[in-house]
Amino acid sequence: MKQQKSPSLLGGAMIIAGTAIGAGMLANPTSTAGVWFIGSILVLVYTWFCMMTSGLMILEANLHYPTGSSFDTIVKDLLGNGWNVINGVSVAFVLYILTYAYITSGGGITQNLLNQLLSSFESAVEIGRTFGSLIFCIVLAAFVWLSTKAVDRFTTVLIGGMVIAFFLSTAGLLGSVKAEVLFNTLAQGEQQYLPYLLTALPVCLVSFGFHGNVPSLVKYYHRDGNRVMKVIFIGTGLALIIYILWQFAIQGNLPRAEFAPVIEKGGDVSALLEALHKYIETDYIAVVLNFFAYMAIASSFLGVTLGLFDYIADLCKFDDSVMGRTKTTLVTFLPPLLLSLQFPYGFVIAIGYAGLAATIWAAIVPALLAKASRKKFPNTTYKVYGGNLMIGFIILFGVLNIVAQVGANLGWFASFNG
Repeated sequence: MKQQKSPSLLGGAMIIAGTAIGAGMLANPTSTAGVWFIGSILVLVYTWFCMMTSGLMILEANLHYPTGSSFDTIVKDLLGNGWNVINGVSVAFVLYILTYAYITSGGGITQNLLNQLLSSFESAVEIGRTFGSLIFCIVLAAFVWLSTKAVDRFTTVLIGGMVIAFFLSTAGLLGSVKAEVLFNTLAQGEQQYLPYLLTALPVCLVSFGFHGNVPSLVKYYHRDGNRVMKVIFIGTGLALIIYILWQFAIQGNLPRAEFAPVIEKGGDVSALLEALHKYIETDYIAVVLNFFAYMAIASSFLGVTLGLFDYIADLCKFDDSVMGRTKTTLVTFLPPLLLSLQFPYGFVIAIGYAGLAATIWAAIVPALLAKASRKKFPNTTYKVYGGNLMIGFIILFGVLNIVAQVGANLGWFASFNG
């Protein structure tokens, strides 16, 4: 009997990194302006470690169930119907709302790109936002419909393009970083950091979201837990490195006191570039950042919808035949596509709503799954490090994020305004 060849670690790592590195990256420098560079690195490393570990906890539980099993099967068996309903609503809400957010944003960029490509001096072409969203969604949905391998291949190309665009856009910024700006020794404006530590957590959590892909990767790597573990470590590690370099590039050029107009506009990229323009030439950066943003959104869209696809297939018990995958594709993509056509400008609001629900199924539920899994299956081939102490550590991380998000909305904590 011929043994199946396991896919490369690179492909899976690109799916993880592509899912994680998305819109959250562009919001990170603004959301961490209160704690500034050293504080932001500490928050990013802490969040990376907790999110990577919670992903491994999902992997540990998943390996005890048949290939193709996703959250619905695993949570129902280990934690019961109550937690399954809570987790199911959280998973579906986060993945659907992110799919909607990426369609709205990707549709807008597709619209602008096609208008520029198809227009000439003699005649201007103006395709609508609806057409842009349809093209973006249908083309990328086709890769998810085909297979995880197709998503792997295309995401690797997108990540490669992202890395090139990232370094092109940050080359000038990295070379002009000033130590007095990076470490905020200019003594202008607000000089406190600690009061803003908690409120920096939620956006960073969204920046490391990949957990919906774990069941897909278990299936893709033929249930090889060690390979999936390596993929998660490499993929999230790559995301962490890129985030730190981005913090270095932005917070090393734009003084902390100058973040006020950027914060006022919710971390908008154009507002960030406008603020940076006082300190460095940003025209070419704007062009390359648009390419970066497009590839980041496309790769995140593929990663998020791959997780949603497998969750829907498990929930609705659709098989892996052409007809079964077609049904899953329609249930996965049609609702967020129709929503994006009806409400085409809800990207920032949607990302904000995703954070709280993500805390439940990306931190608290994985820790509970690991605890229940070890009790039910004492003889396991793969076990996450740290024992019960690590389970408590991850639950605490989840609780801190919930407190931070709820507290920020209710005005319990100080808010940095520049």
